[in-house]
Amino acid sequence: MVSVAHIVEDIIRKKPFLQEALARGIVNNAALADELIPQIERELDKKVKFAAVNMAIRRYAEKIEKTFVPKAKFDNTCDIAAKSDLIGITVYKMEDAQQAVRKVYDIVDLKKGDFLTITQGVHEVMLITNRKYEKTILQAFSKKLLKKTVKNLSSVTVSLPANSLKTVGLFYIVTRAIAWENINIVDVVSTLTEMTIIVHENDTSRTYETLKQLVKENN
Repeated sequence: MVSVAHIVEDIIRKKPFLQEALARGIVNNAALADELIPQIERELDKKVKFAAVNMAIRRYAEKIEKTFVPKAKFDNTCDIAAKSDLIGITVYKMEDAQQAVRKVYDIVDLKKGDFLTITQGVHEVMLITNRKYEKTILQAFSKKLLKKTVKNLSSVTVSLPANSLKTVGLFYIVTRAIAWENINIVDVVSTLTEMTIIVHENDTSRTYETLKQLVKENN
């Protein structure tokens, strides 16, 4: 039988930011109960008591407070670097596309510090590189392979602790911090000790400052 407690938990689980705020004790339970009551009554098709909803919220908050993702830590080796004037090119993943992708490595001058990431998906490939290579790279692909080009992108890269593979929640707190600032993430690229966030160019400075503050607070 569906109860008030079940519905409360289901609603909160579908709202990650609310779940985190509840776990951190920064939500007014009474105000939240008032807001949830109409939705709960619709789902149960009957009136519910404020006290029952408030109690369900309090009990769920106590439960997730004990199980919520622990605070991940950065160390003194962590650094942040940004690159602007990038472009994202997405192509359909077909056999001739793979041949063109290999040509990109000859086009982009990595020795001079130019930027290049190539992400292979199930049905498509996304290349992100310096905008100056746009024309040359597009010429390497036939028009039928091109899916979308996104201009005015930037990358913000944060170096990760050597033990990042064993650190629970590290990627979560990075993407969460950016989402809390209402910054749209275009792509995330990671290696063993680096995490690169691709954003629109007008969000570069905010993303950089957000990650800088995050590293400082979790060092």
